[in-house]
Amino acid sequence: MNKKVWSISTTVRNPERLKDFLATLSEIDGRAWDGLAQMEFQARLIKNRVYGFSNSQFYNGLDKNLIKLIDNPNNEISLDKAMEIFEAKNYEDPAMRGRTSFKPLEKIGLATIENKFIKITDLGRDFLLDKLDLGELYLKSFLKWQYPNPVDKEFADAKIYNIKPFIATLHLINEVNQICKNKGLKAKGISKLEFTIFAQSLLDFTCLKTQAQNLIDFRTELGKIKDYKKEQEFIDNYINNFFADFQNATFKNLKDYADNTIRYFRLTRLIYIRGGGYYIDLEPRRSVEIRNLLTSFNATADDFTKDEYKKYICDKNLPILPWQDKQNEILDNLKCEIKELEKSLNLKETFVIQSDELESQITELRAYRGELLNLILKARFENLDNIDKVIEALKNINKLDIKPSIALEKYINLSLNIINDAIKIKPNSLFGDDNEIIFTAPANRPDIECFYDGFNSICEVTILSGRNQWYNEGQPVMRHLREFENVSAKEDNYCIFIAPKIHRDTLNTFWIANKYEYEGKKQKIIPLNIAQIIEILTAVKTAKADKKMISHIKFKNLLDFIIKDVEISQNCDEWMAKIPVKILSYKESLI
Repeated sequence: MNKKVWSISTTVRNPERLKDFLATLSEIDGRAWDGLAQMEFQARLIKNRVYGFSNSQFYNGLDKNLIKLIDNPNNEISLDKAMEIFEAKNYEDPAMRGRTSFKPLEKIGLATIENKFIKITDLGRDFLLDKLDLGELYLKSFLKWQYPNPVDKEFADAKIYNIKPFIATLHLINEVNQICKNKGLKAKGISKLEFTIFAQSLLDFTCLKTQAQNLIDFRTELGKIKDYKKEQEFIDNYINNFFADFQNATFKNLKDYADNTIRYFRLTRLIYIRGGGYYIDLEPRRSVEIRNLLTSFNATADDFTKDEYKKYICDKNLPILPWQDKQNEILDNLKCEIKELEKSLNLKETFVIQSDELESQITELRAYRGELLNLILKARFENLDNIDKVIEALKNINKLDIKPSIALEKYINLSLNIINDAIKIKPNSLFGDDNEIIFTAPANRPDIECFYDGFNSICEVTILSGRNQWYNEGQPVMRHLREFENVSAKEDNYCIFIAPKIHRDTLNTFWIANKYEYEGKKQKIIPLNIAQIIEILTAVKTAKADKKMISHIKFKNLLDFIIKDVEISQNCDEWMAKIPVKILSYKESLI
């Protein structure tokens, strides 16, 4: 049998990159989608450095002059040169590369092929114009996604597939939780390993109960084994037998597919991670939405013609969410939750809702709940042991169980809360209702905004250390700071830029903006590496252990001293060399 586990395409692992792919496709919007257009689309991705840039695997086999052209972001790549690079790769089926890059856009309805011509859909245009919340976009797309569907030949066999994968996953977690409750066991969702085996292999929704029982049996048998080696043997044997008649279920594929799918599904905010990052469960703070969804949608595939399915998947108004007439209940639940949070913080004044519309009121309250959870978080990190946890996480930022870019935003947010008496640290990352970051801040906004009594600041973080750091961060960081300066209520505004290490090109760019100007006016950008943040945190921990108050004014002094050194330094290297001295003085000032 020609069975395959379903998955979300791994062509674009970072959801935010879909916008770059779509923007590139929009350059040839309206063109006939033939072999030439498919190759040109792929070449344009190379031209725009959306594909291949800074990728050693892509550079393999390319002439050194072509690598030099791509690798230096100062060089503009013409379309002709991009085509030359693309052809130099000698792909067996070059047009297929373009079709593969197009597929993720088509799958969630951002673009389509209409009468053999490329069309950016209304949904896609709203996405390009930042009119859509990323989570809302994926939720609506995943609710419509099904197998079989008439546009995906790999999963077209109706004798095998009868599934809406996202909805079926919610049902599977719910069914497993119900079995556990009936047996008097703790309902804790499903583990990542169980997701890998049982969620993506559920191909027919009518088999839901059998699949859930198989999962419980697997969990029970695995729980009986106490020896680690025997445990691994059991898992390996189970996977080999369970996936014997699946075509694409190698160990590596299964893990890659599961990691990618969980990352995307979390964007919907209907699932969350619990149990120290090990279990995936239904988000209890969205219980009204999930209950109505499970009641209304049973995850069996609908019948569509090809045209009907394409129209359906691209319609930004569909499906009608089954909780749209339950907004009063959602609002009441939020109010109760917020009341408890305010009580735990001893807040005397409660939040006043500004909007008259129910949907906007819910949005306001969820944002306010996030602020309250941040206050609770800040209080928690007055505990010295928790500061140690942040320091350890920063030391091992590439080895944690979450994506390094998300981990860095998370732990720098915590660091900024720890370092002094900030009024508000406001990360712009996408958060789940559990106040965990589910995706990094969007490209058009600072990563974190910081508000103090005496000044304001933004903080930009990146895990990049090579030349691509300058390409991806140089201009956006200066632009974000300028936009922040324009609306800030304070006269002094800074940007703290944090990376594992600062690339020379990035440093030089910020040096010029600080010493001379960016768009006609000097800026205050302070580049710090992660090791320097750890140094500051360690000093703050020592001061807190001695019961010393740490004012934001001392931190402002540190930023000012670093900026003043720009004027007396002859070049960016000399300036950079003085930063450790200023950090040392700051540490001494805390004693």
